[in-house]
Amino acid sequence: MIKLRLKRFGKKREASFRLVACNSTSRRDGRPLQELGFYNPRTKETRLDTEAIRERLGQGAQPTDVVRTLLERGGLLEKTVRPAETVGKAKQAAKREADAKQAAKEAAEAKAAEKAAEAEASDSAESESTEG
Repeated sequence: MIKLRLKRFGKKREASFRLVACNSTSRRDGRPLQELGFYNPRTKETRLDTEAIRERLGQGAQPTDVVRTLLERGGLLEKTVRPAETVGKAKQAAKREADAKQAAKEAAEAKAAEKAAEAEASDSAESESTEG
């Protein structure tokens, strides 16, 4: 099976990537069948050979997730919502809800403690005034 994937090159900590078509069993930086574009994550620069990419996709090549995102940004593929995205978004929403409930609970407890401290202070002030 042919995969569209990124091939890393460049200096240490200054990586750039070439978008390549290669056999799915070959190594990440192995010899590709064809180079199809370029992506620099630091400057967000992307250059794509649209004709060659369309040809490879027509032959049944499967893009990796990152390459799929790049192709969607470039307008070569329609944006699709992948199952992992919906699951992740649902988890994030549930976490936000739980955090909001926890914060509201802590705020209510703090307010109750503050009222109790005020009541105690007024009781002690009242008892001191009756004793004196």
